Amino acid sequence: MSDHAGTRCAAPGSAVAPAIAGIDIGGTKISAVLTDAEGALLAKGVVPAPASEGGPAMADAAADLVLRLCDALGASLAGAGVGAAGVIDQERGVVVAASATFTGWTGFRLADELVARLDVPVWIENDVNAFLLGELRWGAARGASDVLGIMLGTGVGGAIALHGALHHGTHGAAGEIGHTPGFSALRCTCGQTGHLETLASGTSIARRYREATGTEATTPEIADRARAGEASARAVFDDAARATALAASTTASLLDLDLVVVGGGVHAAWDLLEPGIAETLRSDGPVSGIPLRVVPAEISADAVARGAAALAAARLADPETTPLVAV
Repeated sequence: MSDHAGTRCAAPGSAVAPAIAGIDIGGTKISAVLTDAEGALLAKGVVPAPASEGGPAMADAAADLVLRLCDALGASLAGAGVGAAGVIDQERGVVVAASATFTGWTGFRLADELVARLDVPVWIENDVNAFLLGELRWGAARGASDVLGIMLGTGVGGAIALHGALHHGTHGAAGEIGHTPGFSALRCTCGQTGHLETLASGTSIARRYREATGTEATTPEIADRARAGEASARAVFDDAARATALAASTTASLLDLDLVVVGGGVHAAWDLLEPGIAETLRSDGPVSGIPLRVVPAEISADAVARGAAALAAARLADPETTPLVAV
C-alpha cells in the first residue's frame, strides 16, 4: 500500500481548482496527466511499470505518480480515470484478462485499489478505448462519430466508437482487433496462431526481422534501416502495413465507418507504413466503395492518459451517464 493511501494531493482550500487525473497503465511504463474540468493539460509525468511485481505494486506506482504531480501543482484531486492494458470490466473496475507481460493482473480490482490510495472516485477503461477517447476529443478524430482506433505497440489493440460513444460490446471486449485470425501462420503471444499482432506489433516486427537476418534490433532501429533501403527491414514494415490495412478494411465493411486512427509506438514509422496501407486499400478497400481514411494519431503519446481524464471528467459531471466521446 502506498504511503499516500487515503490522502488528497493538497490541503482543502487550495487556491488551485481540483485537478482530474488521467492514468495510462502499460506493461513497461505508467504515464499520468492532470487536467482541469475542460481537459486543459496542467501537468504530466511517467514512471517505469512494475508489471512483474503484481497488481498492488502497479497501483502503488500509479497512485504515487499522480500524488506527486498534484503535490507539485499544489492542487487537490477531484477524480481519476485510467486506461489500463487488458480486457476491462468497466462497471466493476476489474481487469478481466491480460497478457503474460503482467503478473497478478487478471482479476485485479484496479478501481477499488486506486480509490483506496487516492481517496477519490476512479473509473477504469481499456487503454485503447481511452486512446480513442483522447483522439476523438483533441486529436485526429475530432468531429467524427464512427471511428476505429488501432494501437500498434508491444501488442496490437483496437477500439470502436459508434454514434459518438465507445462501443464496449456485451462483455466489454469489443475492438480487440489485434487478436483476429487469418493474417499469418505465426504463433501469437496469446498462444493462438495467425493473429494481426503476429505481423503488426513492434514485438513481431523485431522478431520477424531477427528471423530473416539473424540480427537483434529494436523497432526504431529497423525503421531506420528500412529508410536506408535495407530490403529485409522494409519487408517487415510492408507486411505490417498490409495486415493493418486489411484489418481496417474488414472492420470498415462490417461497421460502415470511414475513419481509422492509428497510434502506438510503431506509428512513429508512419512514413514506412502509409504507402503499404494506401496500396492495400486501393486493391482491398471496403466493399461499399466508400473511401476509408487511415490516419496517424495526433496526440498519441498522451492520448490514453488524456482520454482517461476526459472519461473521469464526464463521469464526475454525470455519474449515471456513459460519456459521449465527441464532447
